[in-house]
Amino acid sequence: MKIVGYNINGIRSGINKGLSIWIKKYNPYILCLQEIKALQNQINTNIFEKLGYYHYWHSSVRKGYSGVAILCKEKPIHVEYGIGLESIDKEGRVLRIDLKNLSIISIYLPSGNNMEKRLDFKFFFMKKFFIYVKKIQKNLKNIIICGDYNICHKPMDIYDPIRNRNISGFLPEERKWMTNFMRLGFIDSFRNYVKNAGHYSWWSYKYKARIKNIGWRIDYIMVSHSLKKKMINAYLLPEIIYSDHCPTVLELKK
Repeated sequence: MKIVGYNINGIRSGINKGLSIWIKKYNPYILCLQEIKALQNQINTNIFEKLGYYHYWHSSVRKGYSGVAILCKEKPIHVEYGIGLESIDKEGRVLRIDLKNLSIISIYLPSGNNMEKRLDFKFFFMKKFFIYVKKIQKNLKNIIICGDYNICHKPMDIYDPIRNRNISGFLPEERKWMTNFMRLGFIDSFRNYVKNAGHYSWWSYKYKARIKNIGWRIDYIMVSHSLKKKMINAYLLPEIIYSDHCPTVLELKK
């Protein structure tokens, strides 16, 4: 079972570039998308139905902004849109599906790049999402959280940790939150298999950053410890270029 997370940075743009061709070829069992930047009625969802997917969309109220989605080969027994907090849910940042023995969350953490206007909201989101996950853990044991966390956890996850140490995405407070979040009982699936630096999931469109591999690893698939024995492999797909991000992949035994 391949579970994929991908910040597509515009689902309509991705479709126009041939995203569905890649999905058909790669055939993930579950695909979690972030930053879809569209309402469901603006998307040709027939494409995904023909590929055999049930599909669920949690769009931002603001058009052309944010939004998450999940495509799944299996029909969920429950779908949860948001975390029950209007100030967060109106931006379409959290979507959960519950299968028989597995729960999948597609998450898009806010960016704090505009540190004057959005950094406080990012920390607010982080606090509330932490509480939300603790709450659902009381009833759900096998949880996978796929998405764009907009945080580099360790110095090896960012091209230049020294010059970026005061930039949102690599602030000490953000990195500490990531450590504490994982202590809720989650494994950074990629780091479970790949221990060395130089692997990134996002590159700026400027300065030929992707060609030069000047990047940040801000996209993760976090896996409950209860699923560790079912993990087969985890990796990135930097050669897939429908976005300024690349897909993250987890291979799991059914």
